[in-house]
Amino acid sequence: MATTAQGALLTRGRRRALAWHTAAVAVLIALLYPVVWVLTSSVKPADEILSSFNLLPTEATWSGYATALDGIADVPTWRFFANSMVISVGSVIGNVLSCSLAAYAFARLRFRGRGPMFAAMIGTILLPHHLLLIPQYTMFQKAGLVDTYVPLLLGKFLATDAFFVFLMVQFIRNLPRSLDEAALIDGCGHFKIFGYIVLPLLRPALITTAIFTFIWSWNDFFAPLIYLQSPENYPLPLALRLFVDSSSTQDYGAMLGMSVLSLIPVIAFFVAFQRLLIEGAATSGLKG
Repeated sequence: MATTAQGALLTRGRRRALAWHTAAVAVLIALLYPVVWVLTSSVKPADEILSSFNLLPTEATWSGYATALDGIADVPTWRFFANSMVISVGSVIGNVLSCSLAAYAFARLRFRGRGPMFAAMIGTILLPHHLLLIPQYTMFQKAGLVDTYVPLLLGKFLATDAFFVFLMVQFIRNLPRSLDEAALIDGCGHFKIFGYIVLPLLRPALITTAIFTFIWSWNDFFAPLIYLQSPENYPLPLALRLFVDSSSTQDYGAMLGMSVLSLIPVIAFFVAFQRLLIEGAATSGLKG
């Protein structure tokens, strides 16, 4: 009887595991299908991209990539990549510097109104981005900064991404205060404590902030659409739109080819730092 019961439990466990794995594979296929479709459609002939339901092309062609590499609107393709890199790298530098300083202030310094200010900062996460769009655009327009990268980068250097500030605050709060006290005894001020003690220990949270900031900035379409007007200033997300709107033929092959090319830096960045990303996610704000 005991052997039969154990066998029944084992069979039930195997069925449950099989069901979970089947569901996981189905979800994985559903998530990866758009990516696979973009990859295969980028080498399809132009007349097959929207008319054919076959996932694989009848005949592979690289004309879409050739057109994408030639550029569009008299702007070379490398310029779009360079613009995206300037915006993304600038956003990473701004967020890492400003958010880490703000997080240190909230986590270690004691000043009047620290609690309400921290709560107000966290509350900005709940504000829809569109709510601030009109006043921000008006402000930058009156300052003559529209069609520049200043509206896209200024907020990054002012610690406006409350999520990353909160992430670092939770990490710093888990660091022992005895390190700060020992540094104070040795005559270090807050800037030296931050630079020589807190900042090196903050590395996992900094890496997490850098990776997410780079990916979000690289893929951002809405903010550049609002503030940038000249094609020579467009990042890659806006450049993709030019392949559809520039003519009545709508070159989807070139657009898909450019889409695949634009994925390469993000994938390379993620693969290079994925171990540090997992380490940062496991240690930043999840303890205590």
